[in-house]
Amino acid sequence: MTTDSVQTNPLLPSQAFSSEELQQIARNIVDSGELGRSKIYANLLNYLIRHASDGKSPKEIEIAIEVLGRDASFDVSKDSVVRVYVHQLRKKLDNYYRKHEQEAQYRIIIPRGQYTIAVVPAPSMDTELAPHLAVSSSWRRHLTRLVWAPVIAMLLLGNLYYLISRDESNDSEAAAASLQPWSAVLDDNIPVLFVMGDYYIFGELNELGNVTRMIRDFSINSSQDLNTLFMQKADMSSRYRDLDLNYMPEGSALALAKIVPLLQKAGKQINVTMMSRLNTADLKSNHIIYIGYISALDKLRGLVFANSGLQIGRTYDELLNRRSGEIYSSDAGLPSEDEPFRDYGLFSTFPSTSQNQFVIIAGTRDAGLMHTAQAVADGAMLGAIEQSIATPVTTGTAHSAGAYEALFEVFGFNRMNFDANLVYSRTLDPGQIWGGVLTSMQ
Repeated sequence: MTTDSVQTNPLLPSQAFSSEELQQIARNIVDSGELGRSKIYANLLNYLIRHASDGKSPKEIEIAIEVLGRDASFDVSKDSVVRVYVHQLRKKLDNYYRKHEQEAQYRIIIPRGQYTIAVVPAPSMDTELAPHLAVSSSWRRHLTRLVWAPVIAMLLLGNLYYLISRDESNDSEAAAASLQPWSAVLDDNIPVLFVMGDYYIFGELNELGNVTRMIRDFSINSSQDLNTLFMQKADMSSRYRDLDLNYMPEGSALALAKIVPLLQKAGKQINVTMMSRLNTADLKSNHIIYIGYISALDKLRGLVFANSGLQIGRTYDELLNRRSGEIYSSDAGLPSEDEPFRDYGLFSTFPSTSQNQFVIIAGTRDAGLMHTAQAVADGAMLGAIEQSIATPVTTGTAHSAGAYEALFEVFGFNRMNFDANLVYSRTLDPGQIWGGVLTSMQ
């Protein structure tokens, strides 16, 4: 199922309204009070409507300067104010039609990831429910999110689905275990270490020494990092405090549940640690399986992208194809009800000089992460990745076997995954990852 089956393709405003009608719609929205007291939202709405009427889509920097009053030095890669205002305006438009124009034949919307106005037919009850009724395996991963169905009925259906599909799942896991990288992980006595991508949080203190708020800083990923900051800037110790607190995305736990059964059947020794507690010795003595967001790769980031055909873009929600220049941008970071979203999942695997295997299961957000875990635990899906790569991943020396990467594009609606495509795959050169060490040892 694609997103086209979830929501009708948006129309250009000129296909549904005259310019006068669009202006009247804007006035009605402003007069309703749904945009609040701030004039910024009204100005932004009128600005987007004017450009849409001319068939144009303004750039983020243009909105920052012409609507928000920023100057030409404004850096959109460091300040998300435009994206925040557009996201909030999108929600306000949804609220307007829900409260004031339920009978409207057409609605104006702001498509996710875009800075323009589009028009869609008003959804009917049948078209809203159809995508959910058509879901098969995706709904089982998100039972707790389907609040429109009776909880007891969902649990019974979930148990029935589990009983029916378990044999098929066992066969799929067995098939996956015979392929790289799992065959390399399972066919020895090296223990397995799951590294969960977590986020370290520390406290900011007030004048009385009390914690007033918690802070997440991408440059401070552990207690050691915070202590290093204190040693470099002694005055910081009076402003911040180590709370020994970390958090992990919900999708990481669900992804972990997909992978563990593969290893348990082989009797592998399994340990789990957080990225913030990972040390260098762990990387040498274990098969490493990372599960988490791309933004939480931390100590593994350099290895993952050393020989990758991808690189991180302006934010951790973007990946850039180094060769084609194509940008893969997730818009799942600002979830909104009744809107489709796009996310990405990254799978990367390569051996080290110590014969242990690195397996990276990551996503820009939960949807991409969970789909990637599901895909690499499924024999058919994992086999499809291998077939998509021109050079077979099982050829060459033991060191070069099982070194490749893949990227999935995941589509969803209302926080649920509906469809996914393999959009990129490529073999990796372990010698390039480890600075030529492997090449010299062969």
